[in-house]
Amino acid sequence: MLIARRQARSVALQALYEIDCANHAVTQVLGERLHDQTIDETARPFVFELVNGVILHQARLDELIQRYAPEWPVDQMAIIDRNILRIAIFEIVISTTTPLRVAINEAVELAKVYGSDTSPRFVNGVLGSLAADEAVVGAAASDEDAEADA
Repeated sequence: MLIARRQARSVALQALYEIDCANHAVTQVLGERLHDQTIDETARPFVFELVNGVILHQARLDELIQRYAPEWPVDQMAIIDRNILRIAIFEIVISTTTPLRVAINEAVELAKVYGSDTSPRFVNGVLGSLAADEAVVGAAASDEDAEADA
């Protein structure tokens, strides 16, 4: 299951990268990515959740990226780094189904594979700052608890 979710994050990142830099249609990009890559069937819904969730919440995600990386305007950030951060912050703050440490670790691993030499440290720093802000991470956990009680 963990390997399948790692593959799903990789496919989602590739799709978001293409959508971000080439402005291709989401359904077209996802269809091509899922057709071109071998991915466990159980991980396919997670790819859709990540891509659609990032796109749906992009403004909020970019606001959080800007808050925790104020020296780097989001639109000037490397496209791959920006999308790794969007995925991780979506998992941490909005979806809340992935444990905090797992989301950070997975983002750093994506940065090692797809980013520049400085990407892993940058991604880890931004997500570490976000994780230290209990108001943001705690609010996400509180939202999750409220939904569970409903």
